[in-house]
Amino acid sequence: MPLDPFFEERLRVHRRYLIGQRVQALRRRLSDGWRRIRRAGAETPTDAGPRAPRPAADVPSAPAASARARHRRAALAWDRQELRTVGTPGPNVRTSEHIVPVAGFPAVRVRIYDPRPPDAAAGGIPAWLTFFGGAFRIGGLDYPTTDAANRRRAAEASVAVVAVDYALAPEHRFPTQIEQAHAALVWLHENAVDLGIDRERLGVAGTSAGASIAAALTLANRDRSALPIRMQLLEVPVADLTGGHVDLRATRALGIPSILARRELRSVARTYLPRAGDARNPLASPLLAPSLAGLPEALVFTAEYDPLRGDGAAYAARLRADGVDASAVQYLGVTHDVAIFTGVLPAARRWHRDVVAALARLHDVPAVG
Repeated sequence: MPLDPFFEERLRVHRRYLIGQRVQALRRRLSDGWRRIRRAGAETPTDAGPRAPRPAADVPSAPAASARARHRRAALAWDRQELRTVGTPGPNVRTSEHIVPVAGFPAVRVRIYDPRPPDAAAGGIPAWLTFFGGAFRIGGLDYPTTDAANRRRAAEASVAVVAVDYALAPEHRFPTQIEQAHAALVWLHENAVDLGIDRERLGVAGTSAGASIAAALTLANRDRSALPIRMQLLEVPVADLTGGHVDLRATRALGIPSILARRELRSVARTYLPRAGDARNPLASPLLAPSLAGLPEALVFTAEYDPLRGDGAAYAARLRADGVDASAVQYLGVTHDVAIFTGVLPAARRWHRDVVAALARLHDVPAVG
């Protein structure tokens, strides 16, 4: 199906951005190389002395940290503008915030969106533990489009949305995010009664990088704690960080050179993973797990013009092959970030309605006992 006209101008801007990023990176490499050549030429045996140790690969330099902070500020400003111009604000939903300790890793903030009024009758409602997207390195609970989506989904599905503000890479690399997710799940189960949540009706959900974390959490839960996760909802998921299932036909159809797309995807993996070999760890690439048997029912949403459509389709197929009830839906004519544009795009509104319907299915899970 042709790309929706809404995305045409946005695509031109994105192509300029990707090409600009590559040009800037090339200029930095040339500049750094020239400086090294000049420095080497200026050195003599008399001024050669002990040198300061080179920073470790996973310790970012001050310039890198400053550049990353600028990028995140720009991303937050962009997100604020997106909600204002093409998104849909969220309703006034009651929220509470909690800090969950994580053994051996940084504690993680959790925000609960509870659609019930304060004077609601006692009793637990279903809850979804959710993880935002952002290539593991940007995003968060306070991004306006993320907060608005959580509010709308909680209110319209009548479920509690328990959003996890996992740590960002590269300051905190894998498996920090998986350990935080697992700790949040255990905490939610242990405190469900006090929170007004039915611990027998829990689901996990995520978008893009967040969907990778959600899928990995189902594996960690299966192998460690066996808590009752009833469903998993994965939107445009990253399922294989080796890049083995990326579908570059999608980016070529958008006029984005494959070399640029591959570099961007490799950059995501390098930022998130301490070592290249970690991409084969099932908690980093759930699609590569030896077995997916025993995982919760899965719903996978993908977009036609998204190279990650290959990850989503392959993951759903593996789940089915291993005996898990899994369905996959591809939305035609749209891109990876389609869900943001509910204010202007019919396909985004359909995506939202389908997500709400999926979340509400937890109400149909039979009560234990």
